Amino acid sequence: MKPENIVRHELIGLEVKVAESSNKSQTGLSGKVVDESRHTISIETRKGVRILPKDTCVFSFLLPSGERVRVDGKLLVARPEDRIKKKFRTW
Repeated sequence: MKPENIVRHELIGLEVKVAESSNKSQTGLSGKVVDESRHTISIETRKGVRILPKDTCVFSFLLPSGERVRVDGKLLVARPEDRIKKKFRTW
């Protein structure tokens, strides 16, 4: 898993932080990705599981290598199994 291809990988299990959101109460939330659907991502925080819309957030994922990668949630809007097969322009 590299910063260039994170959009095509499985996100469940990665540490994530909401870097930006149109809903200011979601900005700064962090935890582990526990589930993902077409339009939402579920994050386990200290206060419980939060379900966030992908298209209104910018996420910062922590890769296993220790590197942080910012991803616009609009790029993630798709079912996980379809997103993995999808072709992306360089982002």
